[in-house]
Amino acid sequence: MDSPKPKASPREKILLVDDVAANLSVLTAALEPEGYEILVAPNGGVALKLAAKAHPDLILLDILMPELDGIETCRRLKLDAAAREIPVIFLTARNEMESVVEAFQVGGVDYITKPFRAEEVLTRVATHLRLNRLTRELQEKNRALETRTAELTAEVHRRRQAETALRQADDQLAAISDLEASRWNLAGMVGGSRQMQNVAGEIRRLHQFANTSVLIVGESGTGKELVARAIHFGSARARAPFVPVNCVAIPAELAESMLFGHVKGAFTGAVADRKGYFELAHGGTLFLDEIGDMPILLQVKLLRVLEDGCVTPVGAAEPRKVDVRVLAATNADLQARIASGGFRSDLYFRLARYTITTPPLRERMDDVPSIAGHFLRAFAAEMGRPAPALSREAAAALQAYDYPGNVRELKNIIERALIESGGETIEAAHLRLAPASETPSPAAARERKSTVAALPLNLDAAEDELIQRALDETNGNIAEAARLLGVHRTRIYRKLAQKEAGAG
Repeated sequence: MDSPKPKASPREKILLVDDVAANLSVLTAALEPEGYEILVAPNGGVALKLAAKAHPDLILLDILMPELDGIETCRRLKLDAAAREIPVIFLTARNEMESVVEAFQVGGVDYITKPFRAEEVLTRVATHLRLNRLTRELQEKNRALETRTAELTAEVHRRRQAETALRQADDQLAAISDLEASRWNLAGMVGGSRQMQNVAGEIRRLHQFANTSVLIVGESGTGKELVARAIHFGSARARAPFVPVNCVAIPAELAESMLFGHVKGAFTGAVADRKGYFELAHGGTLFLDEIGDMPILLQVKLLRVLEDGCVTPVGAAEPRKVDVRVLAATNADLQARIASGGFRSDLYFRLARYTITTPPLRERMDDVPSIAGHFLRAFAAEMGRPAPALSREAAAALQAYDYPGNVRELKNIIERALIESGGETIEAAHLRLAPASETPSPAAARERKSTVAALPLNLDAAEDELIQRALDETNGNIAEAARLLGVHRTRIYRKLAQKEAGAG
């Protein structure tokens, strides 16, 4: 019993090549009802042209033909890259069997003997067409696999390069972190006074608690950021980023975007996604300096981030998880701000889980020589020369001064003195110390404030007096004076300009 014939694919083309018209008619009559598209050629020359033009799916090729026989026709077909893969079934009479071997040698896949039997022709044709389809599919899959293999190989190469670059970056970051740690750890905090030893002890305790938020309070210039860096670089977060942010310097309209980030199109000018400071500090520490000046509405959002550990960039629909330790610093009286409604009490208690107070330099005058020596060596090293000595008079003058600007002011004094001395011994004349009458200490400013019986009744004169008091108390720092007065700094600039113009 004959097995069922495989179904033909839609309109597969078969080229019939035979010099006997009757044979072509018989083959056409058998194949055409099966849905094949039939092409006929009476000789090998015509067959070669049709094969090149029509690209048949299979060729039935007679062996014995005048001029160009089937063997030579097949040989020439296989020389053409476009026709090389077309399966060729030879047609042969029984007395031509000796040619079959040669037919296979030139590229034939099968043969059918004459006279034809329709069932045999249909079965052989369907089988080889199916084999040809499977071969093409396999070749296509092999090509796709080769392409995918090449892509994967390239991807593996890229990833290895990226991993190498990442390791190099990690090594560089580790080296930078080690350098930063050596620069900013406790060894970088100069001073052996009891007050500084107490601060150092508090920092050491905090090294064991890498998630505890800390509030650092103290006058301007007392080294609050140095304390924050020492906390970070001595903790388990030392190899992750330390991101310092001055809350005063953030424009109010951009504050939320700068802290929490934004997505493209969130507002005019948001041409791309941008990570905020919280995401930039992921895994590390975010240092919020001058936290007392943060707008009240932003304080609400900051509190939420501290509570749930998630930020929502401006314009984003979903929050993003962040792992950030927050250290904050202020020279303002936050309790007074809370009482006046300028600072949220819940945010204060969230930030002040642990509080460190940085002492003013006037309360640890024993540290002045060591700090001055430290700055001398550092600045001299930057200039590529040995550190000069301090004369006895210069040392005495430094210890007699009360430093309203604290350590920052001492640093500036030493740098300028080193420049003016030309690298030679620093004399008292090289020290630019503000006269006490011109730059009163915060304590003196408070005393002056308490001794004034009353403000002038004239509004302009009273404003002048209040501005002067604020400037005295902040050592001339207009931004800090504006915060004390609860006004924008431009108002103070404008008042000073008016005063100067009037004096001129």
